[in-house]
Amino acid sequence: MAEKPITIRTTRPMESYDIVVDGGRLEHCGAWAGESLGATAGKIAIISNPKVYGLYGDTARKSLESSGFNVCVFLTKDGERFKNLSSLEDALEFMSTNNLARNDAVIALGGGVVGDLAGFAASVYMRGIAFLQIPTTLLAMIDSSVGGKTAINTQFGKNLVGTFYQPKGVLIDVEMLKTLAVRELTAGFCECVKQGAISGRKLFDLTGTFLEDYPVKRFKAYFDNESFIGDLEKLVKSQVEFKASVVRQDELEDIERIDPKSRKILNFGHTLAHALEKATNYRYFKHGEAVGYGILFAAEISKRLDFLDKKELILLYDVIRRTGILPDVSNIDAGKIFAAFKFDKKSTGKSFHWILLQGIGEPVILSDHLITQQTKEKAFDAMLMTLHER
Repeated sequence: MAEKPITIRTTRPMESYDIVVDGGRLEHCGAWAGESLGATAGKIAIISNPKVYGLYGDTARKSLESSGFNVCVFLTKDGERFKNLSSLEDALEFMSTNNLARNDAVIALGGGVVGDLAGFAASVYMRGIAFLQIPTTLLAMIDSSVGGKTAINTQFGKNLVGTFYQPKGVLIDVEMLKTLAVRELTAGFCECVKQGAISGRKLFDLTGTFLEDYPVKRFKAYFDNESFIGDLEKLVKSQVEFKASVVRQDELEDIERIDPKSRKILNFGHTLAHALEKATNYRYFKHGEAVGYGILFAAEISKRLDFLDKKELILLYDVIRRTGILPDVSNIDAGKIFAAFKFDKKSTGKSFHWILLQGIGEPVILSDHLITQQTKEKAFDAMLMTLHER
């Protein structure tokens, strides 16, 4: 029996939608799409990439067609560097060439890159057509598919061009994680740690315990274990529920808010992460891997500002290590990384905000001008030194 869906209720009732977390549901996605879209859509454009579509495309397409949808497929290249204006233009041209109308829809079948691109394309095509998400990576399941942020990357920085555009529904089938590469799992679990760190000890401990019980390097071997599937669904659902709770009360990330309930807290770990990605031209890191470093960097700054207790800093290092091996950063020019901070999308006026920690579950938002360059440099060096001690 399917679990009760998680509902995101926005300030605009027409934009509210359900998130379904249920293993084995992909083969029934046609019926789900029909329920989510109502009787209006006749044509659906699946936006995916070749690798994901090769694994799951036929199953999704057959289910959609059996439910009466006319399906067309657009495949984009895989990787953050392809989440750009050129790919957006290609997707829009495809949608126009296939005569998608205002009552038709787009389905994102893939990870965060596919979801962001597909959502952005749907939001601007004919001033907005319906959009559904079927995330296929852990990171996309617990983060990018939830909340309605869509974007592309430009030379000015990551996700600086985008929209808030809520989907009509999100379908999460955790059994699709069986085919995920270890690096993608590490990236997703880093995002899980991020959300646990700002949520509180309950979600943080749930995440840490799961990683201890089911080591990432052996992840695929556990899918024959019913207890594992149950624990995985519980973790994913808990992560989604937390993010949904934040989105519900600050859907559009009010720029004036700096309280601990602001949607800005979801950017914990992302200031360094986005700088790392930009400094390496979006070719070196999986997004979540960069977030893993960002978590520890923000925690080191928090410790130096006397916000965070040393025991909790050590705990964060311990749980991040459980997520897997992060790419080496010692060969990246630190000056180039720090220079990329100025492109941070959280900028408001002449400064931007850091999301720091006063403790697990106690995020604090602090303006950049209150943190010295020396503090940042020492925090960065300490992070590298501590990680090399493993």
